[in-house]
Amino acid sequence: MILPQSVEEQLKELKETLKLNKAQMEKLRKIAERQYEKALIEPGEAVGVVAAQSIGEPGTQLTLRTKWLAGATEMTVTQGLPRLIEIFDARREPSTPAMTIFLKPSYATSEQRVEEIALKILEITLDDIIKEIDVDLLRMRVEIELDPQKMKKFGIKEKKVHEIIYEEFKTAKITTGAYKINVKPKDEDIDIRKLYKLKVKLRAIHIGGIKGIKQVLPVKHGNNWIIKTSGTNLKEILKLPEVDIENTTTNDIFEVFSVLGIEAARNTIIEETINVLKNQGIEVDVRHIMLVADVMTNDGTIKGIGRYGVSGAKASVLARASFEVPLKHLFNAAVSAEVDDLRSVVENVMINQPVPVGTGLVNLKVEKKEDKKK
Repeated sequence: MILPQSVEEQLKELKETLKLNKAQMEKLRKIAERQYEKALIEPGEAVGVVAAQSIGEPGTQLTLRTKWLAGATEMTVTQGLPRLIEIFDARREPSTPAMTIFLKPSYATSEQRVEEIALKILEITLDDIIKEIDVDLLRMRVEIELDPQKMKKFGIKEKKVHEIIYEEFKTAKITTGAYKINVKPKDEDIDIRKLYKLKVKLRAIHIGGIKGIKQVLPVKHGNNWIIKTSGTNLKEILKLPEVDIENTTTNDIFEVFSVLGIEAARNTIIEETINVLKNQGIEVDVRHIMLVADVMTNDGTIKGIGRYGVSGAKASVLARASFEVPLKHLFNAAVSAEVDDLRSVVENVMINQPVPVGTGLVNLKVEKKEDKKK
C-alpha cells in the first residue's frame, strides 16, 4: 500500500529516533498500513453531509460576540460565529484584519529591537504627527501645526513631511515655517466645502511605515518576541529583512491568495477555522474542515459556500433551485435547455429516488436458482 508522504516522513523519523533495524522497520510499516487502511473513508460515505454536520452542530454553540480582548497582550479580533461566517462566505476583507509577525532569531530576543521594528512598520499618517489642523476662512487655506515630540517618537523629519505634501498637492500653494505648513488650493472657485474636504485629505496622507498597519503590539512568545498587528499588508511585510517569512501569518485569506497562491489560501482557511473553534473550546476533526477548504478552493479561486459560490455553481439544476431563488434557476435552465443527470443527493431526494450514497451507490442483483433454470 502507498502511504501518504507525511506518514512516510514520520516513519523515517521514528526509524532514526528509535534506531530500528530492517525487520523492525518492516513490522512498523505493516502496523502503519493497517492503521491507515482503517482510517480510510468507506466508499459511498456521504462525506459532505458529515462534514457539514460536524462543523454546523458545534457552530451553533459559538458565542455571538464579534470581538474579544484578552488582556493587554492581544489585539481585538473578530471571533466566534461572525468570524466563521466571514471565512465560509469568502468575504473579500475580514472585519478586523490582523497579522502575527515572527522575526528572525537575531532580532526576536531583544525587546528593544522588536519595539524599533514595530515602530518602523506602523503606518504613520499626517494626523498622527500634528498638534493642530485648522481651516482659515479669511485666507481660504488649511493651516497645519506639526508636533515635534510625536515626530521624534516616530523618527520623522520635518523635511520629509514637506516633500510628501509638495508631491501630493502639486497644484496647491504651499508655504512652510518652523513646524508649520499652510496649504491653499489654487482654484478660483474655492469654497468652504472644498477646504474641509482638503483638510480630511491632508489628515490621511501617508507619511511613513507600511500602509494598512494601524496598530502594533510586541508580545512575548516563548523565549522570543513577536509583533501582533491590527491591519494587514502581507506583501510589504514579507519584504522586510528582519521578518521570518516562513512563520508570519495574516487572517486575510484573499491577501494570502494574491501573495502566496491558492494552496496557501487553502491552509489559511483551515487554520483560521481551527483557531476560531479552539478559542471557543470546540474540537472538530481537521479532515471535515479540510474537505470544506478543498471545495472552496479546488478550481484555483476562493469561492464562498453560498448562492454566488459553491451552492450556486452546482452542475445539477434541481440542486441549485433547492438552495435559494428556485424560479431564477429553473427559468434559466429551461431557456438554455439544461439537462439534469440526477447524479447527486438533493435532486434524487426531490424526485423520490434512491440517493447515490451508501448502499444506494451500488447496483446489486441476486441470482436465484430458478432464474438460472429459466
